[in-house]
Amino acid sequence: MFATGPGVAPAEETLPDVVVSASRAEQKRFDAPAAIDSVAVDSLAAPGPLINLSELLTGVPGVAARERQNYAQDLQLAVRGFGSRSTFGVRGVRLFVDGIPATMPDGQGQAATADLTNASRIEVLRGPFAQLYGNASGGVVQIFTPDPPKAPMARATSGLGSDGQWMAGVTVGGGNDRIGAVLDAWTFDTDGYRDHSAARRRQLNAKVVAEPVAGTKVTALFNSFSQPLAQDPLGLTRAQADANPRQAVALASQFNTRKTVDQNQGGVLVEQRLSEKDSLEFRIYGGTRQLTQYLGFSGIAPSSAGGIVDIDRTYGGGALSWHHNTTLAGLPLTWSAGADADAMRDARTGYVNQNGTQGALRRDETDKARSLGAFAQFDWTWHPAWRLVGGVRASQVRLRIDDHFVTAASPDDSGTATYNNVSPVLGVVWQGLDSLNVYANLGRGFETPTLTEVAYGPGGTGTNLGLQPSSSRQGELGVKWQANGQRLEAALFDAGSHNEIVPLSNDNGRSVYQNVGGVRRRGLELGWHGAFGPGQRFGTGLAYTWLDASFGDAFRNAQGQTVAAGNRLPGTARHSLSAEATYRPLAGLTLGVEMRVEGRVFADDLNTQAAPGYASFNLRAGYAFRVGKVRWFAFGRIDNLADRRYIGSVIVNESNGRYFEPAPGRRFFVGLRAEI
Repeated sequence: MFATGPGVAPAEETLPDVVVSASRAEQKRFDAPAAIDSVAVDSLAAPGPLINLSELLTGVPGVAARERQNYAQDLQLAVRGFGSRSTFGVRGVRLFVDGIPATMPDGQGQAATADLTNASRIEVLRGPFAQLYGNASGGVVQIFTPDPPKAPMARATSGLGSDGQWMAGVTVGGGNDRIGAVLDAWTFDTDGYRDHSAARRRQLNAKVVAEPVAGTKVTALFNSFSQPLAQDPLGLTRAQADANPRQAVALASQFNTRKTVDQNQGGVLVEQRLSEKDSLEFRIYGGTRQLTQYLGFSGIAPSSAGGIVDIDRTYGGGALSWHHNTTLAGLPLTWSAGADADAMRDARTGYVNQNGTQGALRRDETDKARSLGAFAQFDWTWHPAWRLVGGVRASQVRLRIDDHFVTAASPDDSGTATYNNVSPVLGVVWQGLDSLNVYANLGRGFETPTLTEVAYGPGGTGTNLGLQPSSSRQGELGVKWQANGQRLEAALFDAGSHNEIVPLSNDNGRSVYQNVGGVRRRGLELGWHGAFGPGQRFGTGLAYTWLDASFGDAFRNAQGQTVAAGNRLPGTARHSLSAEATYRPLAGLTLGVEMRVEGRVFADDLNTQAAPGYASFNLRAGYAFRVGKVRWFAFGRIDNLADRRYIGSVIVNESNGRYFEPAPGRRFFVGLRAEI
């Protein structure tokens, strides 16, 4: 992680080094027995708009977070190569916001609804311990917002930038020792870098925290997210991207490709301390999500699912966990145990896309997913310098499809599938010095097919509920060192998976998936940051990832061609580097330069199409000052300073060969925040 970075607090203001992800109990990040980064976020002094999660995760090794300049598709998020094959949304990585899952029971998640303008920190857990959260092979990303302040406060923000970017927001809050509340609302508009890529977003978030009696803490959360417009420019061929990276293909205008989303969610979390040694945590949540998406084809064929997708979703769940501190052989032992249950129900319909207007019905079904899990975890200091850590999780995921649109051309696609898995993990930590920790972990996990991936069976008939989950075995070896304002971390990892889910065919909008032998992901992660000079005026940071991800066995792809064993996994770069340097020449003023380097990324399983490697540079400046009782922060940034053309993301295995999504050229953003 970086001590300073886009949306990250400067070193002297860094939040306490506390995480909860690795052991489900608070501990210092340095002591966590896993590869974990905690990115502190300062909502007042962040030198960026705080709209996309990619702004905050570029400095985390092992993580690829690519903002696609396409708000009709979520950002691409992968951890150690897991999740890189997702063409929309986030899969293979579990997402949480203030303890509430943002990943559905089938493993598909959305990052767009997270409230970054009022975040306090983001934690990223990588490796085997992520398996204890269930259906997540690669990692866990948790976003936390601060508790309400004890005294009244108000904050306002506004900013504008290239391509018609404009955002504004307001936060108010206050309370006392017993109860407090905070309300946050913001809006964001953009014309988009590319043609036909305009977007509008609105969000409202509320958080109430009450401590009615000693040892009891109740947190109530509400989130309302509205995206009334998100045009989809679709991908480009390499020739199109080279000729004019701003263009959208003609189909985008013909079918008016776009997406609208409305999501409302509420939840309650209760933390109850029973004694000095015992505590309970409980959560319950629920929500609704309405989504309509216009795709780049008509879907008029009788066997098609239609070129318009309409989903009306309800979802919810709950969890209970117990934490206990004790001793074993006279040395500290902490253990946790718990259970969780989550469910979703989609009323899904599909219609013909008649050049941007809704046509005849082509799909009508009810899709359901349910997940149940139970876990136990321990952390035992069996020697003053040694700790043994481990746990196990038992999971069950059930998918069900009830087809209500049955015709001669569209047979009954109803069916169910149930997946069971036991995921153990075991590790050891050696604290050789107060400034040095070494750890090693081994674990096993799984990743189920999503409802989208089981929707259509081979040959265009029935479902594909015979599709199997991908299973993985992971190991990592890591070291953490910190002293004199410096922090260095390194991790080696090796993950082998079986039954990877890849495309088998695509016909009339019906994508069919298959299991293939497996994928091996192995690599090296390095992270370093430090502060230097009088008053720590100079700050530096670096995050490097070497990732070797390849297919273990040959298989036939969606075009009937043979993908050779040893081909690289599309969507992954072998080398990724983020670096930055900051300088504070005078009180309140911070100057920074950022660099991002990424190697070639293949776009298809055959490894015939690729986005070339690139290097980009950004400049930023921020100035904090006070006028009376009001604290102000003015900031500005220039991204892609050299105005270099490069491909920012790829659409893996895009069936029409339009794999590429160009990154913007040189662009700016300036903003002003005030807090009292």
